[in-house]
Amino acid sequence: MDFNRVKLPREIHSGPGVITETGVICKDLKLEGKVLLASGPRTMKIAGEKAITSLQDCGYDVETITIEKPSHDAVSQVQDCMGNVTAVLGVGGGKVIDVAKMASTQSGVHSVSIPTAASHDGIASPRASIKNKKGSVSLAVEPPVGVIADTQIISQAPFRLLAAGCGDIISNYTAILDWKLAHRLLNEEFSDSSAALSLITAETMIKSAGDIKEGLIESAAIVVKALISSGMAISIAGNSRPASGAEHKFSHALDVITPEPALHGEQCGVGTIMMMYLHGGDWEFIRDTLKTIKAPVNADELGIEPEYIIKALTMAHTIRKERYTILGDRGLTEEAAEKLARKTGVID
Repeated sequence: MDFNRVKLPREIHSGPGVITETGVICKDLKLEGKVLLASGPRTMKIAGEKAITSLQDCGYDVETITIEKPSHDAVSQVQDCMGNVTAVLGVGGGKVIDVAKMASTQSGVHSVSIPTAASHDGIASPRASIKNKKGSVSLAVEPPVGVIADTQIISQAPFRLLAAGCGDIISNYTAILDWKLAHRLLNEEFSDSSAALSLITAETMIKSAGDIKEGLIESAAIVVKALISSGMAISIAGNSRPASGAEHKFSHALDVITPEPALHGEQCGVGTIMMMYLHGGDWEFIRDTLKTIKAPVNADELGIEPEYIIKALTMAHTIRKERYTILGDRGLTEEAAEKLARKTGVID
């Protein structure tokens, strides 16, 4: 008999100032002894030091490491520092958290996610995006055992990061359409509960679009809740289908070919506009919602030349070939890609 096993964070703590409770929360999670705190150069000062103080006040022996890039080398460096630690705490943006999740998974210890920005749904998900020579690859990992999201700190991050997180959530719409398409055409396994959670999350984000404002703790709380919910949908499904479709393939293609890609969530948001058009859905509503949030809706706002948009559209179907989407197995011709981008206003 087949059984489904769903792994989710045991505890999720969010609110202004909650990072000062890091030590207490780790005690509640039954993490003992020595821990490793991984952070970025800037986020160490913004949040890492607060977490370290809290941990030390609760009797923890804390080792630290600074992460520059979400690469396999960074994962190895973290693992090299993990002697006798019971957990790795990732304090920072998605890159730091992904490296912490991957390193802890490979070493068989717990991870705790402490985001300093709400830019994508990796905060609580069982996936990690790690860079290699061909761009970023999404890999399966153990989800964090705990999430500590200080909305005061997150609200003070550049607003662009929060808007990107909104784009990542809104992309659930087309991800679910692609998943349903693969289910109908290829009989791919489909989870009604996971899809429902993913769509409810996206719908809540849409309804809250007008409330997403720069510097507001309440806005940070809305996006954090949505990103965690999306990560849980991924855990329920056992894969990233409920939050990753053709729009993510488009974003990953841009990562490969563009000299300076935009943020992941920004690219996914623009990709969602175009993929919703291909699905015959209300792409203009998606575009207008992203505008309300002040997220990019075209190549110029992404800071990416139109030629890269077209090229990414033509090669997107080759990213994760096993994942069937509206792009099919053959993808778009250059002419069709240009027509799509122009029709949706992504390029002039």
